[in-house]
Amino acid sequence: MRTACLLVPNLPLAAELRAHPELIGQPLAVVTAAGPRAELIAVSSEAARRGARRSTSVAHARAVCAELIVRVASPAIEAAARATLLDAAISVSPRADSAPRTSGPYASEAAVYLDASGVGALFRSEAGFAAALSARAERLGLPGQVAISSSRNIAHIAARQLSNTLSNTLSSSMEPSGSVSHAGSGRTCIIKAGEEASFLAPLSIDILDPDDAIAETLTRFGVHTVRDLLQLPRRALRTRLGPRVLQLVELAQGHDHHTPLPVPSSTRLTEAIDLECPLDRLEPLVFVLQGLLSRLLARLEARHMACDELTLTLDQEGGGRDTRRVGAAAPTLDLRVLMRLACHALESQPPRAAVETLTLETDGCPYENDQLDLFRPAGPAPAVLGRTLAELEALCGRDRIGSPQVADSHDPDAFGMGPFQPPRHLSSKISANTTASTSAHTPARSPSSLSGNLAIRALRPPLSANVRVSRGIPEFVRSAIANGHVVHLAGPWRTTGSWWSREGRFAYDSFDIQTSDGTVSRLRLDYIHKTWHIDAVYD
Repeated sequence: MRTACLLVPNLPLAAELRAHPELIGQPLAVVTAAGPRAELIAVSSEAARRGARRSTSVAHARAVCAELIVRVASPAIEAAARATLLDAAISVSPRADSAPRTSGPYASEAAVYLDASGVGALFRSEAGFAAALSARAERLGLPGQVAISSSRNIAHIAARQLSNTLSNTLSSSMEPSGSVSHAGSGRTCIIKAGEEASFLAPLSIDILDPDDAIAETLTRFGVHTVRDLLQLPRRALRTRLGPRVLQLVELAQGHDHHTPLPVPSSTRLTEAIDLECPLDRLEPLVFVLQGLLSRLLARLEARHMACDELTLTLDQEGGGRDTRRVGAAAPTLDLRVLMRLACHALESQPPRAAVETLTLETDGCPYENDQLDLFRPAGPAPAVLGRTLAELEALCGRDRIGSPQVADSHDPDAFGMGPFQPPRHLSSKISANTTASTSAHTPARSPSSLSGNLAIRALRPPLSANVRVSRGIPEFVRSAIANGHVVHLAGPWRTTGSWWSREGRFAYDSFDIQTSDGTVSRLRLDYIHKTWHIDAVYD
């Protein structure tokens, strides 16, 4: 199996620049804590050119670089960056896994392994696959090095050596010699199968990351390269240095005892940021939220998924926590729509205290696809339809957007509301006897003008009417639809229900009438409120 390793050598710095892209190109240092005595754990190349160095104090670094920008390392930002590194790997390979954290001189690096077997069918070559992976990681704000080998450990070591070479601007140890080829802009390395040992031989023993005791002993013995280590007898090494040195020997020989890479099953994505100072106003909070959401959507797009529902968590000053749910009508990747929904959630109920940490979580869901009919016009695209529904929901409310449904009630005004779904298939044959809505009752007095099948158009809400009644029978009607004396009449038909509910009970008497102006309509008397309405019109 061919395995690729994507390595970010300086994760604290890369995570800070990913969260704050305006700092790119500035002299930046990441420190362990606030204060002049805090230790620098990462410096940008601009800061390094001005004399700032790792493991020094902030006071010393500011003495040599007065314009130095100092940021405290954020665990939330680094955790999101490590997860983003895995998203970049999943975007080009179905099997991927994050490398365990290390200590010592390589404690600040972050790496991810992914399956690179059979990538030639999609990327033409392993070099094309490595270049695509490097470009995908850089697009997500985490530029790094990519190495491909037949061993997971060798790929990691190759990416680490490539990073050291680039940082030291040296190329002697990574010159292509038949077994190693370079692609892209010096950020990828391909090791041919079976030639891992020849690649490792000239490398320094420090690239294997031995512990301090073993490294000091090997140096005292004159062992400086991997070739020197492999020339020593294993039995003598075990006797003098213990069994831990044999792990270095197996690593130098290219042995890999890891299990196959898994298929990531979790689609839960999290983005978080620790604010430099608590925010108690909505305007700066919305500005930070927009950057957080844009990074989350970039990760979803890399995994070919969309956002259906957001969980916004606000860690407040004093230890309080406020969690909001931001739902969308349909899966979308539209930043503008999701920002409008999130702002509405914050404006409707502002935080009670200053916010110290923001966290966004979502479960990625696949895009909605639609099978088009060859013989009918194309309907709205699922992405455009979802964006429109989300905007309408933000304007009108979640309970006012959807498709009407038939309610289980005798109340003529009752209806249900369900999720909006465009019709998938339309019947090509419509029965001649089927109408949109028909009157299914038999009138008590049916005049000739009301005979036959007529389509009825319900009016919602019904129109108010002034009615003159004689002996309980309407004689004259005045309304916005029908005006004049009642020429023909059928009815009444009584409909009652929900008598046990004071708010939901109803009782109606309905009449089918034709007025002197020629309008055929349905007149309704509301017994509860003692009012008359034009309920429907016959066409």
